[in-house]
Amino acid sequence: MNAASETKAPDYLGHRQRLRQRFLLGEGKDMADYELLELVLTMAIPRRDVKPLAKRLIKRFGSFGGVINARTAELLEEEGVKENTLTMLKLIKAATVRVSWQTLKEPQGPVLNRTDVLIDYCRSAMSFSDVEELHIIFLDAKLCVIKDELMQKGTIDCVAIHPREIVKEILDTKAKAIIMVHNHPSGNVTPSQADIEMTKNVREACKSINIKLLDHLIIGQSSYYSFAEHINL
Repeated sequence: MNAASETKAPDYLGHRQRLRQRFLLGEGKDMADYELLELVLTMAIPRRDVKPLAKRLIKRFGSFGGVINARTAELLEEEGVKENTLTMLKLIKAATVRVSWQTLKEPQGPVLNRTDVLIDYCRSAMSFSDVEELHIIFLDAKLCVIKDELMQKGTIDCVAIHPREIVKEILDTKAKAIIMVHNHPSGNVTPSQADIEMTKNVREACKSINIKLLDHLIIGQSSYYSFAEHINL
């Protein structure tokens, strides 16, 4: 065996370079989920062929979004996922939520004129949660976003809160209107009877302090339900 053979670079290094070049040419638009994930994994795992791990993660969690939103404990169950990989995946998740939040907060007029941006933020922030989360998005007099507050976490199919907790937060924030948002982990965004009752109760509580409940959104991974689009709030 000659010296050139002994120092030959592993085959996966050339593959990594080709992946990077493909990504830079199209910013990932033509890449399958497992290929995009593979490129991410190369940055966390520098000395291994990571394609098998990327394919295994996509198979288990269903999509690129499913992987970065997976629970820490579940990710660490996978052979090959260590602290570096976990950090990289959660960094991408955090970056996705932050960018969508900053886009939503840009002063470009009332948030209801930018429903697509609102839904994108809500979906990135909570649609992959395995329990229901109730968020309140607080708005100023121009109906621009002040902040988003996680008010309550529930179970896989239920979340509840007393309206007075929302009223207290409205007064503390000095908001002029709110949007209520919660997710359905099942993906079925049809409102339950409890959702309908909660909406009525919060709407009445807001009216008592001259605050408008502009909408109550139910978020799923691929769809959403808007109370404002179906009933007169």
